Amino acid sequence: MTRKACNAPIGDLVIIAGGDEAGRGAVIGPLVVSIVTIQKGREGKLSRIGVRDSKLLTRKKRDYLYDEICSLAEDVKVYKISEEEINRAMAAGMSLNELEALHFARLIDQTSVAPERIYLDSPDVVSERFGIRVSLFSKRKLRVNGVKHEKTLGADANEKVIRVISEHKADIIYPVVSCASIISKVTRDNELDGLRDRLGMDIGSGYPSDKVTIDAIRANLHNKTFGQYMRERWKTLKNIRQSKIDDFFN
Repeated sequence: MTRKACNAPIGDLVIIAGGDEAGRGAVIGPLVVSIVTIQKGREGKLSRIGVRDSKLLTRKKRDYLYDEICSLAEDVKVYKISEEEINRAMAAGMSLNELEALHFARLIDQTSVAPERIYLDSPDVVSERFGIRVSLFSKRKLRVNGVKHEKTLGADANEKVIRVISEHKADIIYPVVSCASIISKVTRDNELDGLRDRLGMDIGSGYPSDKVTIDAIRANLHNKTFGQYMRERWKTLKNIRQSKIDDFFN
């Protein structure tokens, strides 16, 4: 989704962006990544209207803030990494961190206005390493945590360098990352609503910690329609299949 820029000249504004995901640890449903680009001067309003990490908000509050964020943002970019894409990538030896970094880079490349800074919530144990991965995939010139990485895929020599701050818990620290967290979470929630309707059953939250989700998987291990929405290489599925075998022989 692309928003119209405000009336003030872009050259007179400081533009920042935040990136976050939803559904990373789920066994059912997509992994959603989002980039929100906004004028730095609007950060205060984000806090005033209650923008926080999506995990700290009710669904009703997230839905309300989704519309508010879209009206305040210069640009909102979202990509849904399907279960099929995750399965293919992991079968080819690509890690989830690499896949996520690839799509964050693509969203950054698609932003209508190049921000001064991009804050990313890092899923990597070494927080900076995730930002470096993003910079290697991006066509734009990115400086990660103060270090410029010259691997630029066809970047314009005159293009400005964008500073990337890749940190753990960035969704709590930076309101603009909280915005991306909310956009990603609402998008994934809506995807799961549609999935429940298509399957005609309750699948819970899609996470391994959810008993409803696990019970749905156990009851549908051989259901091909259901199976296309599962992440085949998750340890959760391996454990469930093994327990089914153990139950059969015991």
